[in-house]
Amino acid sequence: MAVRTTAALTVEAVHERLTREALVDGACGRIGLELEAHVIDAADPARDVPWSALLAGTDGPPLPARSSVTLEPGGQVELSTACFDDIAQAVDGLRRDQAALSARLAAAGLLAVPIGADPLRAPTHRNPGSRYEAMRAGFGAAGYAEPAAAMMCSSASLQLNLDAGPRDGWARRVTTVHALGPVLTAISACSRWLHGRDTGWRSARMRAWQQLDPGRTAPYPGRGEPAEAWAAFALAAPVLAVVEGDGVVAVTDATRVPLVNWLAGDVDLAGRRPTEADLALHLTMLWPPLRLRGFLEIRSMDAVPADWWPGLAALVVGMVDGAPEACLQACTGVATRWEAAARDGLGDPALLAAARDCVAAALPTVPAALHAEASAYAELVASGRTPGDLLAADIADHGPAAALLTAAR
Repeated sequence: MAVRTTAALTVEAVHERLTREALVDGACGRIGLELEAHVIDAADPARDVPWSALLAGTDGPPLPARSSVTLEPGGQVELSTACFDDIAQAVDGLRRDQAALSARLAAAGLLAVPIGADPLRAPTHRNPGSRYEAMRAGFGAAGYAEPAAAMMCSSASLQLNLDAGPRDGWARRVTTVHALGPVLTAISACSRWLHGRDTGWRSARMRAWQQLDPGRTAPYPGRGEPAEAWAAFALAAPVLAVVEGDGVVAVTDATRVPLVNWLAGDVDLAGRRPTEADLALHLTMLWPPLRLRGFLEIRSMDAVPADWWPGLAALVVGMVDGAPEACLQACTGVATRWEAAARDGLGDPALLAAARDCVAAALPTVPAALHAEASAYAELVASGRTPGDLLAADIADHGPAAALLTAAR
C-alpha cells in the first residue's frame, strides 16, 4: 500500500471523510469505461494459462488511448480507460486499446474473451498478489469460498464511471441508477454457463455476487442523502483484510467485525487500531452494484463480446444522462428484482417490459457515432434476448470451447 501511518482514526473523522468524498459536485458528461475479459489459449481454450504467460502477453508500451491494463485474481485482463468527455470518445478509446491489447495477446498465442463468466475452466487463482490471497482466505473463513472463487477467478464485467453531477441532483441521480440496476443486469446477462455447466441462471456472475457477504456486496439504500448512505454502508461493512508491512493479510479470526467497531476500539484487529492504509484497503473491498468514488461506478453489468459492448455502454449512458426521468418511472416496479434479474434476465416479464421502455427512451439520446450499435442492441432487447442468449445457443450447438473462440474472434 502506498500510504503508511500509525495514527489511529476515529469514527467521526472517517464518517466525515466518507460523506465528503463520496461524490464530487460538478457538471455531468465525463465518462470512463472498464472492460474485463477472460484470457484463453488460442490453440486450446481448456488449457490453463500460466501466470508467467499472462504477464508476458499483456506486457508492452502504453496503449494508444492510454487505458490501464491490470490482471484480476483469475488472470482476467481489465482495460480501464481514461476519462472522456462523452460516450462516443470513451468507446473509441476503449475500442482502440482493446484492438491493440488483442494483437499483443495474439502474438503470445492468447485470446481475450469479454463475456460475463468463463464457461469452460474451473476457477483458478493465478494472480499471486497478497491482496487477492487475503481476499481468498478471508472469504473462505467467512463461509463464502465457492461464490468468492467464481467472482474472483471466473467472472468479467463492463463498468461505467459517470460524473456525480450537481449537488442538488445527487439524490435523484443515485436513486435512478439504483432503480436501473436490475434492468442493467438483465439486458447485459452473458454468463449462463460456468465451469463447464449450464447454471440455469442468465447471469451466473451476478448470482455469485449475490451469494457473497451482503455487508459488502448488496445494494445499499438508494433513497435519501446518498453520501450519508454510502458512509453508513462503508462503516457497517465487515473488515476483510488489513495491511501488514508491504502486503495485505486476511482477517480470519474475527471475520464479521464492522469497520465502525474497529474504529471505535471495541476490538483490535491485528492487535492494533486501523490506520489510513487500512481504511483505503477497506474501501477497495466494498463491491455493491453502485459504488460512490467521487463519481458513480456502475458495476451491475456482465461483460459482453466486442460486437455488443459499445451499444450497451451507449444505451446505459442514455438511460442515466439522456432520459433519467423516463427510465426511473419505467423501473419503479422492478428496482429491487435483483435475484430475478440474475436468474431469469429478460425472461422475467416485468424486467422485460421495463427494459424495453428504458431502451426506447435512451436510444434517441445516443450520439450519431454509436447509433447503429445502440440500435442493434435495442433490437435484441426488444426481442427479449441478450448477447448471453446468443452465446448460450452457440455453446449448446458447438460446446463451450468452440463458443469461446467464436466470442473472442
